[in-house]
Amino acid sequence: MQSYTIGQAARLLGVSPDTARRWADAGRVATHRDESGRRLIEGRDLAAFSVQLGQHTGEDEETPYTSARNAFPGIVTAVKLGDVAAQVEIQAGPHRLVSLLTREAVEELGLEVGMQAAARVKSTNVHIDRP
Repeated sequence: MQSYTIGQAARLLGVSPDTARRWADAGRVATHRDESGRRLIEGRDLAAFSVQLGQHTGEDEETPYTSARNAFPGIVTAVKLGDVAAQVEIQAGPHRLVSLLTREAVEELGLEVGMQAAARVKSTNVHIDRP
């Protein structure tokens, strides 16, 4: 399973590294240290935390709403495979995006919960990319 540094997690959550660090210090998201002493967050833990954040709608908080060229980098929070089709959910900061695509495409991209991905929106279509 992929792990993320505090900086990578902050980018995926749409917050500053200081905010992500404070959340980790407060125990809101679990971290562990690698052999070089860096704090890491497991992909599945980050996915669950990002869903939790996306459900929080604090009107008193300023939420960043940005889209660079219609790309929403985030973390995969759910993958539902059917016989032919699949559904992939990505939490990109405060945005939850859902894409319907073929099962074959999901398997070729190797998409699974906790990994980094980007949803690209063009008109009414949402495309999923891996970095």
